[in-house]
Amino acid sequence: MQLIIRADGAGANMLSHLLAKNPNNLYEREEKGAKVRLVYTVCDEQRTEAVLHVSPDPIELVKGSPDSYDITQYINDREFVTSSLFCAYIRASLGTALNGKPKEAFAEWVSRKFALTLSFGPVASNLPEAIVEQLFAALGYEVEQERGEADYPFALKNRSSVRYITLRGSQTLQTALRQLFILMPVLDDYKHYFIGEAEVEKLERYGEGWLEAHPQRELIVKRTLRYADVIERYEARKPAIRQQTTENKAEQGNTSALGARHEAGAARTSEPGDATDAVRLAREMVKAAGDNAEEQSAEGAAIADGASGPQPKVRLNEQRYEAICDVIRGFARKRAIVDFGSGEGKLSARLAELAGVQEVLAVEPSAIARKRAMDRYAKLAERGLGIVPKPVTGSLFYYDESLRGKDVIVLCEVIEHIEAYRVERAIATILNEYAPHALIVTTPNREYNAVYEMGGAMRHADHRFEWTRGEFRQACERWRTDAYEIELQGVGEGHEAYGHPTQMAIFRRREETKEA
Repeated sequence: MQLIIRADGAGANMLSHLLAKNPNNLYEREEKGAKVRLVYTVCDEQRTEAVLHVSPDPIELVKGSPDSYDITQYINDREFVTSSLFCAYIRASLGTALNGKPKEAFAEWVSRKFALTLSFGPVASNLPEAIVEQLFAALGYEVEQERGEADYPFALKNRSSVRYITLRGSQTLQTALRQLFILMPVLDDYKHYFIGEAEVEKLERYGEGWLEAHPQRELIVKRTLRYADVIERYEARKPAIRQQTTENKAEQGNTSALGARHEAGAARTSEPGDATDAVRLAREMVKAAGDNAEEQSAEGAAIADGASGPQPKVRLNEQRYEAICDVIRGFARKRAIVDFGSGEGKLSARLAELAGVQEVLAVEPSAIARKRAMDRYAKLAERGLGIVPKPVTGSLFYYDESLRGKDVIVLCEVIEHIEAYRVERAIATILNEYAPHALIVTTPNREYNAVYEMGGAMRHADHRFEWTRGEFRQACERWRTDAYEIELQGVGEGHEAYGHPTQMAIFRRREETKEA
């Protein structure tokens, strides 16, 4: 991860004094889990450029962590992208400039604007390019976003999911760094530390003078503070400013509210006159391929249309869960169920409440997701409405003898997160080795993306593929063995031309078919 700061024009060499780093020396420090270096590529009266570069040690970063045994530590990007972790290194290395406290002889330059070029990355953001540009353009910057070409040895994608961002504009160094300090984690939407009162104070301090007038203020606040109670504490400190912000947003339309709605997942309405901008932004937010993009698209369209009154539309996730439960209710054998890729346990909890189910094994590789699932299961136990799912550390690619011979195995929105060439082997292991009486597989229908007007984008940034109905049917025929029969169904609101948003395959052993 790196940040490049360049100043052009008379007095550019004052940048080194504001950074409090001698251009003739290499700045090098060992921080927790990383080596931090700052060097100057050029430093004279007309141009000065400083490069802050961080080389992480991913093993050192997780030593002593309660999550050190989580296997997802090996398959994430947290150590390598500009996030809150990178901001911690900025604060330690560039604290003098960030706080505007150089030596007294150079104090007058703190308020002096420079012709700055700021480049940073890699950035892993689920925000679309249009929203990213708005975040910085509103502060007076010209914004350039660059994605690299991705050369994979198998068919995955030809465009990198990360980007590098370059900003150009006239600004003081202190203000520019403070803006980056707040907005980098907003782009990344992740914090590696506890969010509490200190985060409220930090947002007040570093957002002073620019945040309250920002058209995307609500989005910034929500992605920075994340939790409703923390946001309420922040807002309660500025009632007068909040009132002015509300009035400004009434004039500017519902743009920032829509961006914030995407984050909160709450259904809201906009003024009918804002429909054009809201439709465009709703589509852009879908193209960001965030979680449950199809639900967000449907809700965004309702917002853009200026719909009034409550919207009873059921989220597609809920429809998937209910469709799976309905199928299992009809099985003669459903005593033991395996939920592969169970995540935070929403589906597993529902399966545990079905009549006739005596065991639910919730298989998930992520320790963080399993912990959240266990909290959910604990509440289920308190209610006493059914059995309690059993969390299991595992993956489709690690054979587990204890999963053999179960009645039902479920793969709900799992296969599209695996490279297509590996899915075949995973399904073969399930049907031939685990040999359940029934296998249920759901996956997105790519054709239906046209209804969401997503262009060529996938519904989630982590999807390796999305199949048409024909492609899914062909894959199921390839997977099927003589011991199983297949039934294909659609889930969600149907479309005459594009089918349903989710497609579901039900593999049933022939004896299960006879019993049913």
